[in-house]
Amino acid sequence: MTDHLDHLAIKANIQSVTLASEGNKDAWLALYADDAILQDPVGKSPLEESGNGHAGKPAIEAFWDTVIGPSNIQIHVKKRIPSGDRHCAVLQTAINDMGNGKTTEVDMIATYEVDDNGLIKRMSAYWCFDDLMKQMF
Repeated sequence: MTDHLDHLAIKANIQSVTLASEGNKDAWLALYADDAILQDPVGKSPLEESGNGHAGKPAIEAFWDTVIGPSNIQIHVKKRIPSGDRHCAVLQTAINDMGNGKTTEVDMIATYEVDDNGLIKRMSAYWCFDDLMKQMF
């Protein structure tokens, strides 16, 4: 079995997970193409009510400022699956220390599509927002 570390979409996932966990906003944003779309979670949620995703760098930066920036998040990757030259799916768990002894844990499947330069064109994370809310309260 190979780890596919030379695959552009898998490289993007590795960098994204690392930079998010480190809290490195500028480097994380630099992974995205100017016209990228980020859906986290996919579909309508209080994080993105239209269900169309955060489109473009300003919207993706706002997502960081609202969700990732204030978090103490660690992402544990269980499996990365490349598909074609520019796509991958990733089974991962996001663990967020909310403080005061409260921790949330969300399993998800994240899909990545990158351009020829390895910039993320689309990242879609499939997870249940309601399950997260149940852990918070």
